[in-house]
Amino acid sequence: MKNIFIISFLILSISVIAQDGKPEDYLSSEFHKSRREALRAKMPSNSIAVFFANPVRNRANDVDFIYHQDPDFYYLTGYKEPHAVLIIFSEDQIDDNNKMYDEILYVQEKNPQAEMWTGYRLGVEGAQKELGFKNVYNAKDFLNNKIKFSDFENVLHKPFSNDYRDSRNPADLASLIQAFKNQINVRELQNENTGSLGVEVKSEVNSASTVNVDTESLRTFMGELRQIKTPEEMKLLEKAVRISAMGQVEVMKAMHPGMSEAEVQGIHEYVFKKYGSEYEGYPSIVGAGDNGCVLHYVENNKTKLEEDLVLMDLGAEYHGYTADVTRTIPANGKYNEEQRAIYDLVYKAQEAGIAAAVVGNNSSDTHQAGLEIINDGLYELGVISSPEERHRYFPHGTSHHIGLDVHDLNTRGSFQPNMVITVEPGIYIPEGSDCDEKWWGIAVRIEDDILITENGPVNLSAEAPRKAEEIEAMMQQPSVFDNLNLPKLD
Repeated sequence: MKNIFIISFLILSISVIAQDGKPEDYLSSEFHKSRREALRAKMPSNSIAVFFANPVRNRANDVDFIYHQDPDFYYLTGYKEPHAVLIIFSEDQIDDNNKMYDEILYVQEKNPQAEMWTGYRLGVEGAQKELGFKNVYNAKDFLNNKIKFSDFENVLHKPFSNDYRDSRNPADLASLIQAFKNQINVRELQNENTGSLGVEVKSEVNSASTVNVDTESLRTFMGELRQIKTPEEMKLLEKAVRISAMGQVEVMKAMHPGMSEAEVQGIHEYVFKKYGSEYEGYPSIVGAGDNGCVLHYVENNKTKLEEDLVLMDLGAEYHGYTADVTRTIPANGKYNEEQRAIYDLVYKAQEAGIAAAVVGNNSSDTHQAGLEIINDGLYELGVISSPEERHRYFPHGTSHHIGLDVHDLNTRGSFQPNMVITVEPGIYIPEGSDCDEKWWGIAVRIEDDILITENGPVNLSAEAPRKAEEIEAMMQQPSVFDNLNLPKLD
């Protein structure tokens, strides 16, 4: 009963709900407008930036994946629907009626029949009212827009994606992108050396000028903006992190050896939904024993945890912002000698990595701090033959930014205040490794979300225990899921 009260209290403290039952704590239209203004300030003079919404992605036959907006598009607009285009001008433009404007948003039009199947659409009026745009048009108007791209010194856009499909809509993403290509007269080229897509600009016959297309700068500009979190963003990101941490706590209480990986995943994701998280920020990773040695293991199909360590890397997405929290716990509630030795080594490495997460350092510093400890520790345990030995037991980096993406945009420079990064060292010793087989099948990763401040690092996910003894103590507490007895199916 006490646990139910705690969960209920935290739900109330985390979610801001209106009387109609819908959350009210989304980013405001003023926030999105401020981000457009910040981008405009970075754009070269006499330039135009073009953003496209994310494509609708097909799952199978006539079933699509749940739609998720392109993070840059959402960051700049707040618009969450497909088949849309955002235009931002570096300077004011003048329309035919001598009115000034510096941005245009094209959205999918209202369609009562389509909305009955796939949900409510904002349409032009809704986008004006709820998103704060003045110049909004139906997406089909973009197909015949009057923008003369050759008048601008720079046309900025991200590289074209081929990951879209024709939804039999005359104003779908494919048509919008093709219209843009036709206007700037761009042909994509395959780079033989890198395999990446480049662009070649061709002038039409008798054309007085060419279009200077820039597919690189927007990533830099958006990385500079998104890596520094505003106070409005931090409220949502902190909620996503707290929700993820509470998922770890509830699983610690509920875990037992007879569980399956899928059940563990289900408890995490139930807690996410209970706290108001709309989605998972990435496919949930629940790897028991040797499965934990697969860094992005998402099958989660082992039916019995038994006495394995269970590596759980999951992140709730709350209003677009994604956490990334990992804990590794013993299914039976107690680390054995070898498990504890590896766990404590990773914990020590993470402590060093977190301590290095300070203004002026970078991700190399957090990685190197943990790597030295892991190498020395593996040598002392006899897993490797010397601290300098090259090995694959720690094969990944230690830190990345989080935000609207789980691997959020950044400029890969020095840490600055109000950046949020992960610190996640790990050790993975697969079956058949070149060491004593008592270590085989042990995989440990500990990951926390760290806010960079002038006064040092702040662990946003500290509500989920990290020390081995604290985890074992938490696993002895009663769980709200203890009496969940579903009937067996034949």
